Amino acid sequence: MATTTESYITPKPDGEKTASQAEGGAREAAPGVLQHDVKAVNAKEERSLFAEQVKIHPKLVHGTFRNLKWLVMVLTLGVYYLLPWARWDRGPALPDQFALIDFANQRLFFGPMEIWAQEFYYVTGLLVLASLALFLVTALAGRVWCGYACPQTVWTDLFVMVERFFQGDRNARLRLQKAPWSWEKLRKLGVTHASWLLISLLTGGAFVFYFRDAPTLAYEFMTGTAPYIAYVFVGVFTFTTYALGGLAREQVCIYMCPWPRIQGAMFDDHSMLVSYRGYRGDPRGPHKKGASWEGRGDCIDCKQCVVVCPVGIDIRDGAQLECIQCALCIDACNDIMDKVGRPRNLIAYDTFHNLKAAETGGSEPVKIFRPRTILYVVLLAAVLGLMTYGWVNRSELQLNVLSDRNPLFVRLSDGGIRNGYTLKILNKHHEDRQYKVSVEGLPAAASNPKLDFVGFKEADPVIDVAPDNLRALRVYLTLPIDEVRQLNGESTDLTFVVTDVKDGSQARRSAKFRSPKQ
Repeated sequence: MATTTESYITPKPDGEKTASQAEGGAREAAPGVLQHDVKAVNAKEERSLFAEQVKIHPKLVHGTFRNLKWLVMVLTLGVYYLLPWARWDRGPALPDQFALIDFANQRLFFGPMEIWAQEFYYVTGLLVLASLALFLVTALAGRVWCGYACPQTVWTDLFVMVERFFQGDRNARLRLQKAPWSWEKLRKLGVTHASWLLISLLTGGAFVFYFRDAPTLAYEFMTGTAPYIAYVFVGVFTFTTYALGGLAREQVCIYMCPWPRIQGAMFDDHSMLVSYRGYRGDPRGPHKKGASWEGRGDCIDCKQCVVVCPVGIDIRDGAQLECIQCALCIDACNDIMDKVGRPRNLIAYDTFHNLKAAETGGSEPVKIFRPRTILYVVLLAAVLGLMTYGWVNRSELQLNVLSDRNPLFVRLSDGGIRNGYTLKILNKHHEDRQYKVSVEGLPAAASNPKLDFVGFKEADPVIDVAPDNLRALRVYLTLPIDEVRQLNGESTDLTFVVTDVKDGSQARRSAKFRSPKQ
């Protein structure tokens, strides 16, 4: 691994330059602290409608929030890559993969849960819950999702870690970027990009494992017998992961992602955001050894907060659209405050309301419960309650009825009127079931309806449906002409009823009986 110049330098006797000073003529922001010659990509004094991309080389920092990001990265990547290999025994007739999107059979499996295509509203409910949770978290603590758990952030962190391993930390990467082409530069860049492509390939492969049995698909990949579409999707996701995580990086967060624009509606004066406490830090500037801190701020203008930022901004310029609230600048600043002997949290999570109060020596407590957060909690509880109620009362039998549209009805030779229907009986049990079909709800005038089941000789057949399966039936309902004449109008409500022979449970679905105008 390549070495890098550290940001912290050891003071030397008077007249003797440090290695960093001798190399680049760097200045000290304080005794033992190097002042970085770096400019924020979105410095408030130079903001324009267009700016060329500046490659960001974030410096490695150590601290509480960096450790938290490491932990989240390990957990999220571990779940993503390993979850398809987890097993769950559902019986001999069902797949044993813990998490599986089974397009062939139109089902989604997640542990003990089995969601059919007809129950996709549960997935919609989960998406609504996730959105409300994101709104709540944003209202409380800003873009913490972006800073810690967003896939773009997680994979970018992973790619930067790989880059740092082969090329060194920030200073070493900057020197490599400016250096003329050589075998050493080509080697370092080559192994870096090769590693990124390997990670991207594993990412794309892991994604398709969620759509088919992972061990089987892995074997098919190795033997070259996997479905063509699987190779296509692996290729697509390999390219997108490499491009977004390795090449685009912060550009995705700043320009491509819509969430920074939406988040502004989620913030208020009581939201906890990563903030520079200007009332304490200004006026800023380098600090000489032995000099008094009276009449100046705690900020020594070392720009550590800028060089560790993954999007390259200066948090001291205030709240910015580009900030992903990763809090790495807090770790960097706290480290510097420890070195110069000043209190920590010059940069910290704080609210606009408290920052305003602190300018006059006051303080305001954090208000967790306020109208918007209460609203989000209530909505979360309501949606979660509805989904829980629906799942608890979820039936193992489901019926759908499709009426023929062309023609709406058929007049028979004896004058009777016949309607055609397609019945879809869904058996969610893990065993064979038998069902009986009947009709209810017709007026008393229609006392003699006749049901004909296509493919069955019996007048009242028992319908067998395989476990975890759907069976479609063609059914004709016929009424004699004298009974049709007594119906009210051209459309009459009725109900198809499917009854489980074993336990008597029923599923009902309304339909219409169409007839000519009398």
